[in-house]
Amino acid sequence: MKRLLLLALVLALITPACSGASDEPKTLRLATTTSTYDSGLLDAILPDFEEQQSATVDVVAVGTGQAIALGEAGDADVILVHARSREDAFVEEGHGTARYDVMYNDFVIVGPADDPAGVAGMALASDALTAIAAAEAPFASRGDDSGTHTKELSLWASAGIEPDFDAPWYDSLGQGMGETLTYANETGSYTMTDRGTFLAQMANLPNLGILVGGASIAENADPALLNPYGVIPVNPEKGGIDAELAVAFVEWLTSVETQAAIEAYGVEEYGQPLFYPDSQAWRDR
Repeated sequence: MKRLLLLALVLALITPACSGASDEPKTLRLATTTSTYDSGLLDAILPDFEEQQSATVDVVAVGTGQAIALGEAGDADVILVHARSREDAFVEEGHGTARYDVMYNDFVIVGPADDPAGVAGMALASDALTAIAAAEAPFASRGDDSGTHTKELSLWASAGIEPDFDAPWYDSLGQGMGETLTYANETGSYTMTDRGTFLAQMANLPNLGILVGGASIAENADPALLNPYGVIPVNPEKGGIDAELAVAFVEWLTSVETQAAIEAYGVEEYGQPLFYPDSQAWRDR
């Protein structure tokens, strides 16, 4: 019996070395939004997944539209994005296997202290955008087909306004959230941002303040500014997809332990979470 146990142990030790399988590094291709990266959240939580799985996560942080396009092309194993209607379409069209709730935060409108359009304290983003357009006050749009840009356009539509991309007051930048905030700070423009990215970068944005959305998500009176995030494994039928690692990532990201880490992120430094956990496992705990 002792010899059999010893043989089993030896085989367990040498078989991976012979096959070479264990020596092959695992890499998860994650296409996600700039907000998860610019806020610092991914840097804070991903090392735990990489250690558990002995894997590397290759993060491509782009707008939601670009992240979805990467998934559609099979150039990502999993996507983490925030534009619900587009996420649902991604799954319905067969590009992803299923969508899972992950977390949420909210959008806010930020702008210069002199507030030329007089929007400070307005409850509804659509009213603020109406005032900004009426005053032709400078407004910086990401203009990059991101989840934030998608939300901005929907809010203009709800206000009954179609922004004139050629108007001198409306700047469509084609940039990520961090770059757009920097531009708004330097030019005295209004812009719409997710709260998490703004809080993470506000030390470098001395000329901007939150004008619509309140000091925390609890004080945000506009339900249209809620910002949910979903994670979707890419359909392995596309080929070249590490479906097993993608599923492991989803299970890890939505687990109670990781959700607790998401809830804790930002509290010590900013006095509030930058994201709020919302997975089914978290709600059922």
